[in-house]
Amino acid sequence: MERLNPQARRDAYGSRINRMPSPALVMIIPPVSIVVASLLQFLPIASGLPYLPPLGFMMLVAWRIHQPSVLALWAGIPLGLVDDLYSGQPFGSAIMLWSLTILLLEIIEVRFPWRGFGQNWLTFAVLSTIYILVCALLSGAAPGIPGLIALGPQILLSIVLYPMVARMVARLDRLRLTRFRVV
Repeated sequence: MERLNPQARRDAYGSRINRMPSPALVMIIPPVSIVVASLLQFLPIASGLPYLPPLGFMMLVAWRIHQPSVLALWAGIPLGLVDDLYSGQPFGSAIMLWSLTILLLEIIEVRFPWRGFGQNWLTFAVLSTIYILVCALLSGAAPGIPGLIALGPQILLSIVLYPMVARMVARLDRLRLTRFRVV
């Protein structure tokens, strides 16, 4: 069989015989990637306007859209806690908003199990826009037209970056499911 087709005992994740995904990688890669994305808010960018989108939130939504079973419904609490500690937002805002986002994505997943990339992108655009606007209100910024204009680039950048974040999550998921030799 192998002489006819050398790839007969392989698939996209590697050899199938005597190989299994690492349980440590399966459990650790999604939350660690979200925490690392939340820590990227420390990048030294000096600006009068908020240009950097909420990368941790973007990774959370992308993981939840890509693989709904990877993150539990309660995962918004510890991951939001880490984001609250490093984002500068009032404590508890990310915990509340990330938990509500995961619950909303669960409702969307149950209601629309088969979605295309365009629908996922639209879902992400709506969720990230609402998240950025609510975070601005919770931070104590005065609501008004100048504030919305100042948040425009951040909202636009987060929507435009979704395909790149989705591709990154897909590659991390492929790494997560890589099979290793079982002894």
